[in-house]
Amino acid sequence: MNTPTSVMHLKVVLPTKILMKLDVLKLNAEAENGMFCLLPRHLDFVATLVPSLISLITFEDEEKFLAIDQGILVKQGDQVTVATPHAVQGVDLGMLKQTVEQQFRLIDEREKIARSVLAKLEVSTIRGFIKLGESI
Repeated sequence: MNTPTSVMHLKVVLPTKILMKLDVLKLNAEAENGMFCLLPRHLDFVATLVPSLISLITFEDEEKFLAIDQGILVKQGDQVTVATPHAVQGVDLGMLKQTVEQQFRLIDEREKIARSVLAKLEVSTIRGFIKLGESI
């Protein structure tokens, strides 16, 4: 049986909310320099995460998955925090793949619209400065 010291307390934080708080026995993730595994008694650790899947083994011995587009992982003692701008959780990889594709496609579309609006704003600002210069 697992003792309280043999778990890690995982918290996944998005910009607007806490996505999950969960006790985990094991966490697999991918950093810029490759895959890694965290266990409760491992040394404190910080990693920059790349777009990937994080797999978790919960205290109840369930396997769960979390898809992220990037992020930071910090392990300090038995606390593990993952901060990421976008994440999707699931237990079935097939369904998770579909959900990720839909949500990340929507995010890409929003980012394209925001870039387009920003470009139009920049052009408008430059035109305003040109007109201002001509009137002087």
